[in-house]
Amino acid sequence: MAGLLVTAAPVGAQESQVRISGFLDAGVFRGFDGVNQLGTIQRSNLAFSGAEDLGGGLKATFRLSTRFDMGDGLSEDAGRKPFWHDESTVGLEGGFGKVRMGRALSALWAQDWQFDPWANNNRVASPAWYYWHPLTPTDRVSNNGSAEYGRVNNGIFYDSPTMGGFTLHLSGSTERTDAPGRDGRGYSASLNYAQDALSGMLAYERNGSGDRAAFVAGKYHFGKLAVMAAYDDSRMAEHGDKSRAATLGATYQINAVTLKAGYGRQRYNDDTNQFVALGADYAFSKRTTLYASLGHQRYEWQGSKTAFGVGMSHAF
Repeated sequence: MAGLLVTAAPVGAQESQVRISGFLDAGVFRGFDGVNQLGTIQRSNLAFSGAEDLGGGLKATFRLSTRFDMGDGLSEDAGRKPFWHDESTVGLEGGFGKVRMGRALSALWAQDWQFDPWANNNRVASPAWYYWHPLTPTDRVSNNGSAEYGRVNNGIFYDSPTMGGFTLHLSGSTERTDAPGRDGRGYSASLNYAQDALSGMLAYERNGSGDRAAFVAGKYHFGKLAVMAAYDDSRMAEHGDKSRAATLGATYQINAVTLKAGYGRQRYNDDTNQFVALGADYAFSKRTTLYASLGHQRYEWQGSKTAFGVGMSHAF
């Protein structure tokens, strides 16, 4: 990175840009715990990001993003997760791709959402939310001693340029995990393909505690219909627990309405669990959406449960 800075054009009088963006979501829902509540069905966030043109095709970038609950205004899992829970990175972007440093989603978790009808972001209806990578947190102790699913602390993140439809994403932690009996550095890699109507993903992740996940997914667009499938193999190092899950999903757009359907089947050790979901989005505009979600779970050890809700989201 120092070498890239040395070869960049002079830094004087460069253009910089700062952007404020976010995603706001609130709904009324009955969760799988049987409790009626008003709150966040999809994650809400507020972000500050920017880029400075350094010349010679090189840019400096940064992103600060926090997540919170619209129902009570509190930070997500207040007291356990850091304020900039979502992301806090600074980096460089150029012909070599993008390099960031700080806290952000791992290569696996940053890309998998594309293969779930609810973008792995709906606590009522998303099969991915419940079945993908359940035994492989990116770090078991980084949130004040509790596990973090998705984000790497003190990490380095790389996104390659796209060549022939392929893009490589890499991430790794610079520090060892301080967990009882397990001490190592986590890493993650994802190879993605997207061209015309077809997209796909192949990824592998290992955290500092030795837990590992392998993930493969694909999606194809038939006009307004999109179908997608994914398979996740998640394994815990300490106890030998394993989860193997397959999910199927589809979306169909009718003018401003997008219909969604999803199915998941998980083999958790010796138990078989299933998940069925339906949903519909109505787009008032490109930024504002009204939606309804329905999910039904069946676990061998606790029977069947159903959740449903309606909500509104606004992106800015």
